[in-house]
Amino acid sequence: MLEWFNSGFETLALWFSDSALWVLFFSGFLSATLLPGGSEAGLIATLSLAQDPVWVIIAVATVGNTLGGLTNYWLGLWLPNRTQQEKHGHKAMKWLENHGYWALLMSWLPVIGDPLCLAAGWLRMRFIPSLIMIAIGKMVRYSLLAALYFGLL
Repeated sequence: MLEWFNSGFETLALWFSDSALWVLFFSGFLSATLLPGGSEAGLIATLSLAQDPVWVIIAVATVGNTLGGLTNYWLGLWLPNRTQQEKHGHKAMKWLENHGYWALLMSWLPVIGDPLCLAAGWLRMRFIPSLIMIAIGKMVRYSLLAALYFGLL
């Protein structure tokens, strides 16, 4: 059994090592969850390899980071007392109360972005508009980083 596991793990490792896109995807995913991390270095490294078209690199980073943000959204759905709002809530909660779905465009921001997605789930904001706003914000972020990398800005 151990031999089968080692063989499968080696196959999986070789499959993932063939493309920097997998590393970029998981880096984007993990950096958008409540875990610490950043995907900017992964984006720049993948762009510098020049193995894939820029739009594919941006799309992979965006999908991974958006799924990480949605993980926070789904975690927010599980929080207790979601119908009872405090007057002195977290900054992310205030942004969502004041700006609605538009605040989710800022989900890419360090420190406040993850709590924004979590608060959106906690407040039971509709999924599809939340998904769209989170994805747009993250796509713009990666597009701007790529433009900076290529000296377009």
